[in-house]
Amino acid sequence: MKGKEPTREELLSFSSGIQMDSSAENTTPVSTEELQEKVRLAAESLISRQVEEGYWVEPLEADVTITSEYILLQYLLGRERDEFFRRAAPFILESQGEDGGWPLYHGGPAEISATVKAYLALKLLGYDADHPAMQRARALVLERGGAINVNVFTRITLALFGQYDWKGVPALPPEMILLPRWFPLSIYTVSYWSRTVIVPLLFIYHYKPLLELPPEKGVQELFITPMSEVRVHYAWDKHWVSWKNLFFVLDRILQAWNRHPPSFLRRKALKKAMEWMIPRLKGEGGLGAIYPAMANSVLALRLEGYAMDHPLVRRAIQSIDDLVFDLGEQQSVQPCHSPIWDTALALGALYEAGLDEGSPFVSRALDWFCRKEVRTVGDWSVRVPGVEAGGWAFQFENDYYPDIDDTSVVLMDFAKWVPEMGAYRDVFRRAIEWTLSMQGTDGGWGAFDKDNDFLFLNNIPFADHGALLDPSTSDVTGRVTELLGILGYDARTPVVRRALRFLRKEQEENGSWYGRWGVNYIYGTWSVVSALKAVGEDMSAPYVQKAMQFLFSRQNPDGGWGESCYSYFRKDTAGEGVSTSSQTAWALIALIHGGHVRHPAVSKGIDFLLSRQQADGKWLEQEYTGTGFPKVFYLRYNMYRDYFSLWALSLYRNVLLDGQSRVERLARRWKGNPYPVRSRFLA
Repeated sequence: MKGKEPTREELLSFSSGIQMDSSAENTTPVSTEELQEKVRLAAESLISRQVEEGYWVEPLEADVTITSEYILLQYLLGRERDEFFRRAAPFILESQGEDGGWPLYHGGPAEISATVKAYLALKLLGYDADHPAMQRARALVLERGGAINVNVFTRITLALFGQYDWKGVPALPPEMILLPRWFPLSIYTVSYWSRTVIVPLLFIYHYKPLLELPPEKGVQELFITPMSEVRVHYAWDKHWVSWKNLFFVLDRILQAWNRHPPSFLRRKALKKAMEWMIPRLKGEGGLGAIYPAMANSVLALRLEGYAMDHPLVRRAIQSIDDLVFDLGEQQSVQPCHSPIWDTALALGALYEAGLDEGSPFVSRALDWFCRKEVRTVGDWSVRVPGVEAGGWAFQFENDYYPDIDDTSVVLMDFAKWVPEMGAYRDVFRRAIEWTLSMQGTDGGWGAFDKDNDFLFLNNIPFADHGALLDPSTSDVTGRVTELLGILGYDARTPVVRRALRFLRKEQEENGSWYGRWGVNYIYGTWSVVSALKAVGEDMSAPYVQKAMQFLFSRQNPDGGWGESCYSYFRKDTAGEGVSTSSQTAWALIALIHGGHVRHPAVSKGIDFLLSRQQADGKWLEQEYTGTGFPKVFYLRYNMYRDYFSLWALSLYRNVLLDGQSRVERLARRWKGNPYPVRSRFLA
């Protein structure tokens, strides 16, 4: 939807509220006038993209896997999507790497599972095995041992088309839905994204549906091992007494169980699984509002006999179709939408840029947040009973799964723009109470659940993606801690003290912090340093300056910072990669918070951002700097490069010329008298 055209007066209102001292010492080659102009240009560009309802959002891009899976789903459902197929094929072909396979991130090496899915999708679109792109892909797969080496989810996909034997898929018996909530293998011991993917998969595993393909559409040429020899591969641990070996034995037992399950128990399990799914399908966002769960839910409904025109099926399919977006003449599919996150961060950048508190752009966004508040008691309540629902999800609608990261950034916006809260007081109260209640026993916060840290479950054969759980992370913990600091709380408050203890424990040897939801150590370090500054930590402390030295040591010759997704595989490459605008902005914000606004490295970084800004106020960036699942799935947030660059430039301007950030000025009002959060979870 096109944003409402702002007036010239509204566009220029961002500059009010910042008193600039042009006589202040400026030790950088950047002129005040140029800096002001670049900030103005970036702010105007960002403001102009606000949708009339009040939010910001742009496509959330991923590798070709989601697009390939969407094509495969259409064939499983028997849907004619010729226009999409015609436009998606060139997207897949042009994304093929020089090595013949498809990577998980821009410029990365080929990944076998992504390559096999893309190959099958192209086969179904009419590309035969002799096509040059197919020949190159096939050579890559065979060089890596054949398609037998794909991950579990790809094996399931291949099995649905008769291209893989179900005997090679780890057991996933529907009866697991009957386990009590406290049991270690209950669905509530895994993350929200795993839970919403697994429950509909229980139906698929039970029915084992099959869409027979003619030989020319199949992918048997990608296999070295004959299908008759396919089995679950157990990489036994050399220590016989280990979780891995225990789960391998359990998988064999469950494989046998699944061949002859008690019929009454199986019926009960499938009934309970559907009862769990249906309430979570009632909204417009689909199950979990993430593509894999949404796709599985449609297949589960169809397998249970729901017709294509049933309201649940129609709505679920529509929520998936809504993820399709244009890339010029091509089309692709997003894994989900990101409006809450984009809007919250855009507002944060515009606040530092100086947008006036009375701007209609601000009130529209805050009112939109109020309309999107989560009021459903979701899965999180299993671990945190008796707390009123509040907060925000990541997507347009995902009421069972608000997340702490989004909620914290939205709350920061309320604290910045309307510190007295006024009409927003109840919304703020519910959200801050919910957020505080989710602090883990380790002092940190995960994204969606409290204490979702049963790490031994990562040894389950089904969990070969390594992203089964949602433990506390430095970046999310940093975000909540920063929020509390903006509200005037510091280490004297128990909840902050516990969080700081967690963050100190999580610091890496090189001084950085790991980034769970952004790439990677630069992202994590920015998240934590921003929090330390907000709660009044001594920024000259050795552990803080160790983080500064990490950032200084990773600056590229062009003045920017960059980090490849490869750092998730090799920690020794932390902070290394092609310079990007978003990662440069994170590094600059951290260094400025660390007291280095006049350091030559910061000046070079600012020059990098200024030189990369386009005439329309935007920045260009091809690299993936967002993380879905480390080592497995990465994201390109198309607004990161713009609002984070604006944020860094504005912060630099304000601290250099005014001596403090706009947020620091706000925080002073709470000094010694924090915003009155009445919560038992502060203690």
